[in-house]
Amino acid sequence: MPVIPVPGRDHTWAALTPATAYVFGVESGDDTRVVQHYWGPRLPGAALGEVADAVPAWIATGFLDPADAAELLPVDGGRRWGVPSLQAVYPGGVRSVELAFDRAVQHGPDELELVLRDQVYGLCVGLRVRVHDDTDVIERWTEVANDSGEPVHLQRLDSGAWAVPEQAGFGYAGVAGGWARETQLHRGELPPGETTFTSRTGTTSHKANPWIMIGDASETGGEVWSVALAWSGSWRLTAQRRPEGDLAVTAGFGHEGLTWSLAPGGSLRTPSVLGLHTTGGYGAASRAWHAYARGHVLPTPAEERPVLYNSWEATGFDVSEDGQLALARRAAELGVELFVVDDGWFGTRTDDTRGLGDWWPNPDRFPQGLGKLFDGVRELGMQAGLWVEPEMVNPDSDLYREHPGWTLHYPGRRRDTMRHQLVLNFARDDVRAWALGWLDGLVAEYGLAYLKWDMNRSFSQAGWAEGGDLLWIEHTRGVYAVMDEVRARHPGLRIESCSGGGGRADFGILRRTDQVWTSDNTDARHRQTIQEGFSYLYPASAMSCWVTDSPNPISGREVPLRYRFHVAMAGTLGIGGDLARWSEQELAEARELVAAYKAVRPVVQHGELHRLTGSPGTSASAVQYTLGERVVVFAYNPYTLDERPPRRLRLAGLDPEALYEDEAGVRRHGAALMHHGLVVPSWSLSGTDYRSEMLVLQRVEGRS
Repeated sequence: MPVIPVPGRDHTWAALTPATAYVFGVESGDDTRVVQHYWGPRLPGAALGEVADAVPAWIATGFLDPADAAELLPVDGGRRWGVPSLQAVYPGGVRSVELAFDRAVQHGPDELELVLRDQVYGLCVGLRVRVHDDTDVIERWTEVANDSGEPVHLQRLDSGAWAVPEQAGFGYAGVAGGWARETQLHRGELPPGETTFTSRTGTTSHKANPWIMIGDASETGGEVWSVALAWSGSWRLTAQRRPEGDLAVTAGFGHEGLTWSLAPGGSLRTPSVLGLHTTGGYGAASRAWHAYARGHVLPTPAEERPVLYNSWEATGFDVSEDGQLALARRAAELGVELFVVDDGWFGTRTDDTRGLGDWWPNPDRFPQGLGKLFDGVRELGMQAGLWVEPEMVNPDSDLYREHPGWTLHYPGRRRDTMRHQLVLNFARDDVRAWALGWLDGLVAEYGLAYLKWDMNRSFSQAGWAEGGDLLWIEHTRGVYAVMDEVRARHPGLRIESCSGGGGRADFGILRRTDQVWTSDNTDARHRQTIQEGFSYLYPASAMSCWVTDSPNPISGREVPLRYRFHVAMAGTLGIGGDLARWSEQELAEARELVAAYKAVRPVVQHGELHRLTGSPGTSASAVQYTLGERVVVFAYNPYTLDERPPRRLRLAGLDPEALYEDEAGVRRHGAALMHHGLVVPSWSLSGTDYRSEMLVLQRVEGRS
């Protein structure tokens, strides 16, 4: 889809996607602004100029400038009192940014750059807009350059702002939470004022995720406008609802209190901020985001993610060659395809107080290295994977004793540890070279197919003498660079992003990783709410889900194995329990469930998701995946309910005239399945807690 000039309008353009239009232009005068005229359903070409001409009437007042809420990058300067996307301090303490339009540069038919300049202080700003022909997601970012002879200090540089058309209530959806309760869905009405979601941790964080959806919509109906930031470090997203009826969302890297200095000739590019308009409610918005992730974000979107086993919950730090091989044999018997050795295999790492940073096999536990273990894993028919935490170091380690200056620190200040760890500065060239060297060596020497890249600590005392506050940006870019290079050297390698669970999940990290460890909390009931929130933006193939022991090690809750599997089968299935303690009956049931997952894996990982009904983990609920002719539904009932559950399960997104056959050979029309529904045994009024089932349907020949 192209970005085109709007006929009959000077300096006005329309970014066109398959179903939407985004119209913006330059308004010149005593204060040049780039403003958004329209964002919504696709318009006829002749109508594009009409929306650019429509200017709402305002009551004249000296307390409000109506144009700033519609700007693509509102600056701190002139007659603006809203949330700025760009704040700069020029020599002499001048804070007012005044930009003039310089030129428009077309970078191919699908990308446009608008260049603006501060003629007095030499700041050059490029606003980029890009579209694709297979998605309604619009990508935007900002580039700034200092063309003056003196430093310019940036106190805020967002990727861009989006204006959302006025609505009756400004309903929104977003996620918040914490460790072990990530991506908890929140829906409500945005209040007047400024609502900010942020992370000051150096990573995406457990507490929030960098996206928001806005629309007076339901799961299945209504218009939704979405904004998401593709960034894995600290970030900030602010939705500003003004009493006059405007709503604008600005998002970018960093957080308050940081200053990024641009030396003469210096430049800085932001990550992408993504905008999406959809109809069909929040469910349609999620499906559009999933399609975008598969088409433009994930590095291996067509692959089927393997069923993995991870040893952490079985062994903790008690890792040995014989113990891991014993687990591997049991895992292989279940049908596991990838065996991952977790923490405790390296250096002097017998607990969490030591050894982190010394990335060679523990000489007592693996005197001949990891070769024999991983050769044994491959002989069992599985691929080999390994846990690493490249960004962290224990003070009690050879690495720290040799390179204490590699950690984040301020001279003369404390170096506070968390989890007995300090953070290595990946903004440094030497730290990145060190990490790339040992990662490359491990993958090559042991033929690794998989790395679980963990990051278990937030930034603190984040000092860097050479780069100042640019650390908060360059550390994340350094992580990206190492991941990208390791993958380039080893094209068969796959990486999972982990940060104490789901602390680093976003479209930035997913450009170089294949899946995300969604949460350290593997309790099946808790996982249902975590997975629901995750599914609003990210596809099932990127969502790592484990089956672990009962009682659950975090919650202490006892849940049947079948229910635990059915919850984990709604994403990328993994197993993390202590298989040595599973009974023969549990092992036999697990084998059947792993085989059942493999049979439907393409549909779950690559199909369209419909969140059908209910409150996951609280009431009877169901999720559906559809790919081509196949339909897979997981139905859950966590409790014997006092109130009546839904009597029928109504499916979604089917061909109303086609016939669908279940595994018992019963055929029903799509229309009947969607409007009348199915009776599912797990939703019966009588029965035990934690009932679940998987329903599989196949579209067959024949229409009414």
